[in-house]
Amino acid sequence: MKELKNKMGQKVFSLWLDFIERGFIESGEFKSLIDNNIILGATSNPAIFQQAITSSDKYLNDIKKLKKLGKSNKEIYENLAIYDIRESAKILAKIHEKNNLDGFVSIEVDPFLADSVEDTVEEALRLYKEIDMKNIMIKIPATESGYKSMEKLAKNAISVNATLIFSLEEAILSAEAISRGIEMSENKNVSAVLSLFVSRFDRATGSNFLGIANSSRVYREIESRNYKNIRVLFASTGVKGGNLPVDYYIHGLIAPNSVNTAPLNTIKGYIKNSKNINIALPLEKEREREIFDEVAENGFNIDKLTVDLKQDGLNAFQNSLNAIFEYIENVNISEKI
Repeated sequence: MKELKNKMGQKVFSLWLDFIERGFIESGEFKSLIDNNIILGATSNPAIFQQAITSSDKYLNDIKKLKKLGKSNKEIYENLAIYDIRESAKILAKIHEKNNLDGFVSIEVDPFLADSVEDTVEEALRLYKEIDMKNIMIKIPATESGYKSMEKLAKNAISVNATLIFSLEEAILSAEAISRGIEMSENKNVSAVLSLFVSRFDRATGSNFLGIANSSRVYREIESRNYKNIRVLFASTGVKGGNLPVDYYIHGLIAPNSVNTAPLNTIKGYIKNSKNINIALPLEKEREREIFDEVAENGFNIDKLTVDLKQDGLNAFQNSLNAIFEYIENVNISEKI
């Protein structure tokens, strides 16, 4: 696979995998992607774990054992997620040892705690301690409470993945909060990413360009501010429906000093179609304005759209966590696998 590299021989952008599943890890496929220099990190969220846990029998024995011990549904979920995250982190550790910006795997705090700084930070610190790996990023939603939580975690030398970012303002507030935390931390090498959601804009408006135009605007501004060890991460980069190439949101978002976290099938498509790789961002400012104007002319209010998408994202993660709890609740501890 052809790679874009800078003068130092480093990859222009980092490709991370937006998928965690126990069978995938145990089969060696996850390690193969790393050994073949295709991915440099991984991310997870409640929706990803919902799909993994409810569609694989790899988790059933552990669920039954933990239920017999009287563990709560949340405790069981955390046990399953922590194991997968820790095993992923072990495999990625060699990358992180060479490059402090990559080799991370992310885990999200309980989305039902999003409005409580104290509870979010307490859970984040507990998860970080239980996983006990340096190359862990804690995902915190970009909300008013979230910014305060990000600052506190960075101050505690914990790497942060600021997630559910849809607007430039949210990206800046997240970056500023993390930067303040790093400045107060004894460890100035804490790394962070700003997870900017992309494809949801296009699915909401019927545009194939708004997500990339918004990404371009945010990326340009964040890069111009020269935050240390903070990169824009393009998330929600899978294509759902339509006639777009499966790797559309990888090729269309290639930018220096950025990260793209993509689903497995998207990455496989990118591997097949990676003969011609070119820098895609930032777009010309005039082109960005044209795209935003066109969407507005079609009756969409961008500011309202970002608010709605943020709430939809928070709701979706809460629903996924509830679905996991319901699945665990319904597991029959006496039934043989």
